[in-house]
Amino acid sequence: MNENSINDQRTADNQSGKMKHRHIIERFVITGRLQLETPAHFGNGDTDALTDMPLLLDEVDRSPLLTGASLAGALRAYLRERELGYPSESLREQSGGEFEVVLLGGVRGDDEGAQSPLIVHDALGVAADIERRDGVRIDPKTRTAEDDKKFDFELLAAGSTFDLRFELFISLPPGKEVSSEAYRDQRTRLLSALATALNGLAKSEITLGARKRRGFGQCRVDEWTVHHYDLTTRHGLIGWLVEGRKTEGVSLDGSIKPVTSESIAAALGKEVKLLPDNRRRFHVQAEFTIDGSLLVRSGSPDSGPDLMHLHSLRPGRKPVPILAGTSWAGVLRSRATQIAYTLGPAASRKRADQLLNDIFGPTEIKSWRRARSGKNTVKASRLEVKESEIKQGLLLEQTRVKIDRFTGGAFESALFSEQPLFGNDATRLMLDLSLRLSASENDEARQRQEKAEIGLLLLLLKDLWTGDLPLGGEIGSGRGRLRGVKAEIDLHGHPWSLAQNAAGRLEIAGDRAVLQDFVTALKEELHHV
Repeated sequence: MNENSINDQRTADNQSGKMKHRHIIERFVITGRLQLETPAHFGNGDTDALTDMPLLLDEVDRSPLLTGASLAGALRAYLRERELGYPSESLREQSGGEFEVVLLGGVRGDDEGAQSPLIVHDALGVAADIERRDGVRIDPKTRTAEDDKKFDFELLAAGSTFDLRFELFISLPPGKEVSSEAYRDQRTRLLSALATALNGLAKSEITLGARKRRGFGQCRVDEWTVHHYDLTTRHGLIGWLVEGRKTEGVSLDGSIKPVTSESIAAALGKEVKLLPDNRRRFHVQAEFTIDGSLLVRSGSPDSGPDLMHLHSLRPGRKPVPILAGTSWAGVLRSRATQIAYTLGPAASRKRADQLLNDIFGPTEIKSWRRARSGKNTVKASRLEVKESEIKQGLLLEQTRVKIDRFTGGAFESALFSEQPLFGNDATRLMLDLSLRLSASENDEARQRQEKAEIGLLLLLLKDLWTGDLPLGGEIGSGRGRLRGVKAEIDLHGHPWSLAQNAAGRLEIAGDRAVLQDFVTALKEELHHV
């Protein structure tokens, strides 16, 4: 595209009176196959007779459906966070980033915002399987299920695929005359924004669907295919008009050669660069082994033992034992509540609750809104916890019976079997969590609170590491205890490493004093009434 052809197009449109229309010069059609790495829930917002939270299915062939609106929303949020960092308040209260607006149009409330130049198509999927899981809210005091807080939901199993399609059109910038430099600048910005957003999908940095901060909806795209149409040429215009159509088995646009690559930036052009990442987070990857046995109950099995450890499909493999992100988060919140209430005086309970709600999200939406004077300030959890696959564990079936305490004999009709997961020296499971930190490093009050939040997470890691915080069911019988092996901690480029040596001593690489400062900040925050 040269400057003469741009201005010739502008002159022709001026003479024809079409200046109010967008002057589309180029079109890019991008396709790729998205594969789920962990189960995902794309809900239809309704319930049926069998499931509290069913999946969204296409009305024609009942295929799983990923709507273009959901996908565009995920891309918009990712671009905003990558450019501006994580906000202190709800994303809805923050103005849009430059590249977000360039690619996806004006933000909500901007009546003068431009229309998005990116078309995001609905994607029909092929389900590897449908999983059903039970959810329940646990009372932090009794560690038993709360009344009327049990539900079940459907999940698309890992390995399910969706065929994605995006269309990007590049038009002339506003103005009577446009230089080739201005056009190239706009083109580069659009392609860089698109490449950054789609790269987030390819690298599993964007999660989709419900409960995506609890390990659901992780996905990836291994390969992209890009068709480029220059609409100022006869060849490109005809290629676009007949795109995808065939006559007598011969593709009419076969001369438009697509570019296929693992890198979306490379497929869009050599000049395309990814945007810098301005997100700040506290990240922990800790490796544990099971000290004894673990039992996180799955739904009622059709056959086999009465109680079985939770399994989930993974791409190309049979169901594997896992520890769900929801299980991790529930246990961590329960123990975090105990720690905060223990370290702080009774007068600081509200401050402790505020700290916990800022990390994990509010437990009760109605009470949270009342506390905020009726304003709709409900936010998602800032703590992201992934699902953990348990490797090299051993499943053993046990038969148990309930004992009548009065007679000391077996209770009638109370024989049951269960299949917990037993650990050994080779058993491994990984805790992968990250806490989103504010983009503003100049807010001293916010910085103090975030140090306290990190201190709380470090105490949780300590309790898991030493086996003091059990997971799953039957913890009163000794199940669910872990033993730390090694951990990697990172705070925006400042790393620490933890490892258990052969003598059973903990070795720490990094500044220990800084880790202790985080715990001290937690105590100070809880005592600040």
